[in-house]
Amino acid sequence: MTVSDFSVQLKEGTKKSHSAAENTSFIASFLRGVVARDSYKKLVCDLYYVYSAMEEEVENLKDHPIIGNLQLSDLNRVNSLERDLRYYYGPIWRSLITPSEACQQYVNRIREVAKNEPELLVGHHYTRYLGDLSGGQILKGIAKKALDLHKGEGLHFYDFERIEDPKMYKAAYRGILNGLPLDQHQVNAIIVEANYAFRLNMYMFDTLEGNWFRSLLQIFISSILSIFRR
Repeated sequence: MTVSDFSVQLKEGTKKSHSAAENTSFIASFLRGVVARDSYKKLVCDLYYVYSAMEEEVENLKDHPIIGNLQLSDLNRVNSLERDLRYYYGPIWRSLITPSEACQQYVNRIREVAKNEPELLVGHHYTRYLGDLSGGQILKGIAKKALDLHKGEGLHFYDFERIEDPKMYKAAYRGILNGLPLDQHQVNAIIVEANYAFRLNMYMFDTLEGNWFRSLLQIFISSILSIFRR
């Protein structure tokens, strides 16, 4: 059995959560071009842990009747995030990074559903990857300007080199969702989980908001001190 309008139900069922995530202080500031380097580095770090968990679990479930349909290597982000982490933290980046508490909660949830209710991974997959394809290029341009990144480094997360037409790819992705062997009960559960995925993202953004404020405070203090040193 399939639910042919699953992608529509998923979009409509997460509309409020999507809007709420975009209006967190961190993302709202990001969209205005206020991006502190330390906070952005931490975002890349947390995303690395989230995508590592997601891509590992999706790969582990490649023979699952539902998750097996999401073996879409064109979307994978881990390698790109590793390149960015090497840029921001240097060659020994693996020994320098740790997930935030909010990130670890997110990772734990991905592991939990993969083990107990694999079909719920669809909600997490949709929330992250379709968002990356939809708004990624806008965020890339903002980060490039705000962080003065003009050589292409530090922004590989936003590069989908194997996807020539994001709009067509998103349409094909929605087609895959509509063809998944799901009943309406499973669809409803996935929508609930996708809303929770948005909330987990918001928890991460709230953590980054604190880092963002501290970074701006440090910049302000440094500016004041430089005036007195003249």
